[in-house]
Amino acid sequence: MEYKLESMYGLQDEVAVITGGSGSIGAEAGLALASLGAKVVLLGRNEEKLGRIQEEYKRSGVTIAIGTVNILDKDSVQAAMRNVADTYGRIDILINAAGASHLEDAVDFSEEKWDLIMGVNVKGVFLCCQAAGKYFLEQKKGRIVNISSVRGLQGRARDMAYAPSKGAVNQLTKSLAIEWAPHNICVNAIAPTFTVTDINREDLKNKTYHDWVISRIPKKRICELRYLVGPIAFLCSPCMEFVTGQIIYVDGAWSAA
Repeated sequence: MEYKLESMYGLQDEVAVITGGSGSIGAEAGLALASLGAKVVLLGRNEEKLGRIQEEYKRSGVTIAIGTVNILDKDSVQAAMRNVADTYGRIDILINAAGASHLEDAVDFSEEKWDLIMGVNVKGVFLCCQAAGKYFLEQKKGRIVNISSVRGLQGRARDMAYAPSKGAVNQLTKSLAIEWAPHNICVNAIAPTFTVTDINREDLKNKTYHDWVISRIPKKRICELRYLVGPIAFLCSPCMEFVTGQIIYVDGAWSAA
């Protein structure tokens, strides 16, 4: 059998929706998928920030579309997905990159923070999968990549909501993969370790914190956004046809140590 790797890894004219599009991971994933030929739509709540990202892409010769959505509101999510489907005729890929976190002692942990983090990280992911899944089921084709974390496998002191939420994302990924596998819909997740993003860039400048993180990663360096886009692109590509229900740890062997 002859293999043409370009067609196996390319995403020419695939329609990709990315939630959390104004965040570091979402924006980087969008650029990567667009470079492979995908028609990318970044969704988020911050329209101004999305607009700036769109302009940055344009200066680099990359065209993407943007749209606003509240992933905690089912009607908003369904309207956003419907708008993409109406505009492009279909949806091929969904990347759930929106996320929230908070650290606090267990006995003092804010109920409001708990609800927010579980809402964004779990409910929001489910609502987006549900809304996009309706189009995938009609098409008999679709790819979903959820952004999880090593915290879905390992707990941490003062991490009373983020770690449980990512564990839930892992199980949601597997459950959806099982239900939708007969319909040619693949559902997977990547689980990074500490990655340099807008959220934690300042924290990682703290030497004590930075040294602790490095001590836990056998690669002995912090993960960077560029290390995430390869696995994401792979999970969106035609070559992963038989890969579903998997959590891929992009963690420099953190989870193996």
